[in-house]
Amino acid sequence: MKSAPLLAAALLLLLPPGAAASAATPAPAVAFPGFTWDRVPLTLHFGQRTADLTDAEIEFLAGQSRFIVLEKSHGLAAHGSTEAGIAATARRIVQRNPAAKVLFYFNAFINWPGYDAFKTYRPEWTLRTPAGEVVSHPSGTPRPDPSNAEFREWWSEVVAAANRGAPLGGVFADALPQALSPGLAKQVGEAKARAIVAGLREMLALTKRKLGANRLVVVNGLRTTDFREILDWEGIDGVMIEHFGAFKTDSPADLKADLDSLALAAAKGKFVVLKGWPGFTWLDREMMQRPRDELQRLALEHLTFPLACFLVAAQPGSHFCYSWGYREDHGVFEPYPALNRPLGPPLADGKWQGLTATREFAHASVRVDLTTKQATIRWR
Repeated sequence: MKSAPLLAAALLLLLPPGAAASAATPAPAVAFPGFTWDRVPLTLHFGQRTADLTDAEIEFLAGQSRFIVLEKSHGLAAHGSTEAGIAATARRIVQRNPAAKVLFYFNAFINWPGYDAFKTYRPEWTLRTPAGEVVSHPSGTPRPDPSNAEFREWWSEVVAAANRGAPLGGVFADALPQALSPGLAKQVGEAKARAIVAGLREMLALTKRKLGANRLVVVNGLRTTDFREILDWEGIDGVMIEHFGAFKTDSPADLKADLDSLALAAAKGKFVVLKGWPGFTWLDREMMQRPRDELQRLALEHLTFPLACFLVAAQPGSHFCYSWGYREDHGVFEPYPALNRPLGPPLADGKWQGLTATREFAHASVRVDLTTKQATIRWR
């Protein structure tokens, strides 16, 4: 792409709503290190609570992706803490693929247990209502208070220490939208809610300063047109769109807004991880009762539409993620042949006509219709 970042940003502001993704955008200022179009840029995001990964699973991860996020509670049963579990797996992956970026998961607004670090967590850092009641996630897990400077220092140091102690490539900070949601102000008041958001901004910027330029701060995330202010926060390298086509964001307008965000992010020097779903999630209890081979078959059959959507909108640094959940048995280790086919760089930006788009790559022609949710990828 030949346009300068500032010019691209200015052009985006002149476009009518929903047209952002059709604008030419430059490579982001902070591209994913080692990014390549050789095949679909893939993120693997999961955790295995109960046991160590097998050698075969490590080989799969190291060969399939250079961007892996290990979730909360990963390796907890085998190693005694999330920190130790993530570190052990990161060492094994990087030994087999030194180019891999393995990210440490740490929630920015929910105190999920399983971390050694909580031995030094102070009760006064827990978020409370004006009446003194603990503010919790719907699961009952307490929330921290990022407006507290001591908490911000503690959180950022947990992340920095994990990265110093293992060959990690940064952090995945989860749950930012839960702090940005209007519902928080109803619990803690408008002024406190604003202070929490300001605290999160500073906490992530502080974390990035501690990690340095060679490690990534990736956050969750964007949702249609919501929470795009995160793209202007200091210290963030990448953003996840977690709910693409799922969780009540599957209307054509919602899909288009999410795809537009890839170009908006690139214009601001950030990359996006687009999380696709196979038409069901791990929360669908009836689906989870079906045989594993049936879920695998459905996931394979339903891959084309979310993948095609990603391809028509992808920017340098963009990554695709696909599974039906965040554990080892949610499709992470399933073979998807399309994700291993030669892709090559795009020959141009995606061409949009209303809610239909086409795009040419060196080794693929892509077409997608957001209204009918039909898509084709012709490989060559």
